[in-house]
Amino acid sequence: MMGGVRDVVTLDGPAASGKSTVARRVADRLGVPFVSSGLLYRAATRLALDAGADPEGEEGLLTLLTDHDVRLVPDADGNRVFVDGRDVTDGLHTDRVDDAVSAVAARPRVRAWVNARLREIDGSFVIDGRDMGKDVFPDAEAKVYLTARPEVRAARRVGERAAALHEVTDAIRRRDALDARQSAPADDAAVIDTSDVGLDQVVDRVLAVVASRRAARR
Repeated sequence: MMGGVRDVVTLDGPAASGKSTVARRVADRLGVPFVSSGLLYRAATRLALDAGADPEGEEGLLTLLTDHDVRLVPDADGNRVFVDGRDVTDGLHTDRVDDAVSAVAARPRVRAWVNARLREIDGSFVIDGRDMGKDVFPDAEAKVYLTARPEVRAARRVGERAAALHEVTDAIRRRDALDARQSAPADDAAVIDTSDVGLDQVVDRVLAVVASRRAARR
């Protein structure tokens, strides 16, 4: 720990930049938990959709979040999200949620709710998201921003969705436009373009950033 601040490593970046996969591997190499911040936004989105609420209606979203017990639980097999004690994780990665989650994440008071939940997590961990290094954990031990060309990110995601490559590419470009503010890297983040780099190499580069930041603070 540094001055009482948790050793948090943040991996931010746009949709399908590989940050979740990389974050899991980095966390495993560092021997700390992995935390997926985006699952809380997806849970809020799923709640809104299931309730027939407007994903852009901030008051309605906050009412849903207040009325339900939403918990993000990191464990050895990944992250699970529970709503009122029911595991809803498997229903959070769908085209329907993908299409609405940016509108939910853009609501300032919803973001404040998510950020408060994330800051409550104890201990050291690796966390991925959009603005973890910039807004949520500005004192993080190391900050990394992963990016890749839209068509590369679409090719990675197309196998996860029942849609053609051009449709996924268009969806990612729309998502980038909606997420532009949240996805901007922190001023002190190390930016890594993963377009033409293998997963193991990306992980090694992130770990090198962490090692460099640790050495610099000694």
